[in-house]
Amino acid sequence: MRFYDNLMEALSCLRTNKMRSVLTMLGIIIGITAVIAIMTIGASMQGYLEDTMSGMGINNVTVSLRAKNDQGPALNPRGGETSVMGRINQNDLMTDEMLSSLQAQYPDDIKAFSISAGVGSGQTVKGGDYANLSLMGVNPEYSVANNLTMLEGRFIMDSDNTAMRRLAVVSDKLVGNIFGSDDPIGQEITVQTQNHIDTYTIIGVYQYDSGGMAALMNFSTSSEYDVSTDVYIPLSVAQRINNSHGYQSFTVMTQTGVNSTDFGTKIESFFGRYYSHNTDYSVSAFSMESIVSQVTSMLNTMSIAIAAIAAISLLVGGIGVMNIMMVSITERTREIGTRKAIGATNGEIRTQFIVEAVVICIIGGLIGIICGTALGAVGAQLLSFPARASVSSILLSVGVSMAIGIFFGYYPANKAARMDPIDALRYE
Repeated sequence: MRFYDNLMEALSCLRTNKMRSVLTMLGIIIGITAVIAIMTIGASMQGYLEDTMSGMGINNVTVSLRAKNDQGPALNPRGGETSVMGRINQNDLMTDEMLSSLQAQYPDDIKAFSISAGVGSGQTVKGGDYANLSLMGVNPEYSVANNLTMLEGRFIMDSDNTAMRRLAVVSDKLVGNIFGSDDPIGQEITVQTQNHIDTYTIIGVYQYDSGGMAALMNFSTSSEYDVSTDVYIPLSVAQRINNSHGYQSFTVMTQTGVNSTDFGTKIESFFGRYYSHNTDYSVSAFSMESIVSQVTSMLNTMSIAIAAIAAISLLVGGIGVMNIMMVSITERTREIGTRKAIGATNGEIRTQFIVEAVVICIIGGLIGIICGTALGAVGAQLLSFPARASVSSILLSVGVSMAIGIFFGYYPANKAARMDPIDALRYE
């Protein structure tokens, strides 16, 4: 009996017993649906995080002071310092001379340094309107390292730092809160932080990333109006406010092709000679590439673990396939005897029933793939992640469906193949 004939025979049997076939497939459908949905949501979450973190500069290396007792200053999610300068002695800070030496030692690896210094969080008020903000001093390269999109005006320049001009680059969200539809360029804002009040002239407006990492850190705000955004001023102005001339942290923008994870190790080794005798602090370096890799690995492990639990229903579905095949063989015992009496070999009988079991599992698997992909897409959208189907899990599901059909269909098929034709013909 040719494979095509076996396939047609299997489909004919499924049409004859529609309800029984559907109930048999149900375990396979539920299992595949659960696995695909979970893997799709996991792939969507992973893709979202990768896109978000890549937008923050996946090849950048963040270098920061770390207390040797692991109680060092925290860094904000954009790579800048928190306003804790009083906790660190000025002699502990990294200096411009250190950065120049690092640039000189690795000229082919370093594109530029992005430097920031946190002044503190606070508000700016105009009439009855206000906007929450974090005041940060930055150098010109900061906008490139953090992929800022300028909507109006310009960003901080080297000349602004040299002249210590009181200029500010603000977000479009702050502009909407304070100025409405008025042009903010050239207007002044008074910023009040915990320990400082000063006035700055707005020279540029950048686009606030409502889906970025900084936005995720604002989950506790009561409304969109209260979201705190960064206001950027010249680094030299921030250093004067903080009464500091060194850096707790900075970001190295690496050249294309540089392995940022390996380069981070070189940077730690470089600063080791400066801090080998420092009893309080050392220097640590990490890259977004290593963080993305760790997050991806963690999400993959979680998705696989949850999917493995959901796949238990596939075992139940496989047992259901074996059970229904045993029933089918019992009902068709005389048919098997007739086929063997007219010359069908054991192999042909075995193949016939294995094909039937595989067809049941593949059809159930395809239905499960459709349902799982749709359910996963809906779940991803509800969690506000762009839906991304897990191609690997879909291909795996097809393979698993075939394997279940062969594995759980072999025993009933082999039992049918070994029937004695005379006993089978006598079966009532």
